[in-house]
Amino acid sequence: MRQPRAGSDIRRKRRRWMPLVLTAGVLTCGSASSQTANDVFAARWPANDVTGTIGVRTVPLPTPRPQPRTERQAALTPPALSPPRPEPRTALVKFASAPFPYNGTVPTTGEPFLNVTENGRKGHRTSRGGVLWESTTFGDNRVLLHIPRGFDVTRPAVMVVFFHGHGAELTRDVLNRQNVPEQITASGMNAVLVAPQFAVDAADSSAGRFWEPGGFTRFVKEAGAKLAALDNRPAAAARFGNLPVIIVAYSGGYVPAAYAIRQGGLGKKLKGLVLMDGLYGEMDDFIHFIRNWKSSFFISSYTASTRRQNMSLAQMLKAQHIPYDTEIRKNLWRRGGVALIETENTVRHRDFVTEAWTGNPIADILDKLD
Repeated sequence: MRQPRAGSDIRRKRRRWMPLVLTAGVLTCGSASSQTANDVFAARWPANDVTGTIGVRTVPLPTPRPQPRTERQAALTPPALSPPRPEPRTALVKFASAPFPYNGTVPTTGEPFLNVTENGRKGHRTSRGGVLWESTTFGDNRVLLHIPRGFDVTRPAVMVVFFHGHGAELTRDVLNRQNVPEQITASGMNAVLVAPQFAVDAADSSAGRFWEPGGFTRFVKEAGAKLAALDNRPAAAARFGNLPVIIVAYSGGYVPAAYAIRQGGLGKKLKGLVLMDGLYGEMDDFIHFIRNWKSSFFISSYTASTRRQNMSLAQMLKAQHIPYDTEIRKNLWRRGGVALIETENTVRHRDFVTEAWTGNPIADILDKLD
């Protein structure tokens, strides 16, 4: 599963951040969507609209750090389809199955999600009493896709699905501040990234279409088709869509992660779940995953923000005689298991995606898959 890479110790150092911004001059907006709120977001953050074999203009990431090292092949090798494409591709793509816009109900209350109407605008009243408007917060159906340099869908591979936290936007935060695509590249793993937009710039953990039964499975299937189009291999859509999945949920992304487990429909294809300072609730769903997906792995790393909840989870695991580690061991792919990782008190919640138990923690997890 691993791509060539060298100098594995480099990733543990704090790396100099190299900004990458998607602008209107680089990515152009695709065809109009039937969802009326999209025009608002198209004006603010232009996006590609990838459908079938339509070509995609892409933005390459900086030269990956660390540099290539000797390849290590996973045990199972599928039949080759075509030579791997060497160049990376990164794009913002509209999805029909994206979490938002969403016009259904909130499963915990049975009430409509869009429960406020004012001057022709629709919005969602939060539990705090404020209103978040669909046109500015819940109208963005774009997904950040990244295919690293040298990725080869004909070899064992994995799809990393990243759920951002509160107050986030894909370009500004997931791409440029948290360096998630670059961490996928730097890991050296044969992996692709899929990162949906949830509430834009808001303190909200609503899961949208991922609340629906089978919603996450529909999203992963569509991701397969969009990744294949981005990779100029439309015939490989099923292969992309059938990749094993690892969910990485940061902070408020824990709610969509819980629903992806509860009724997402992905089953045993979900090979790993990583909470990055995100164990704020939904404990029953995570315990269910640990107990019933024994061949998969569960990692929860935390600061003081979620220390109490992680200590509670540790007690629950002990009561049920479920062992867990306090560090991330190698061979996650084969070993599975549970790890609860406390970070140093100097680690900040805001920086957790780039500086947690180590620099570039997502790259570190992928490095330990085999």
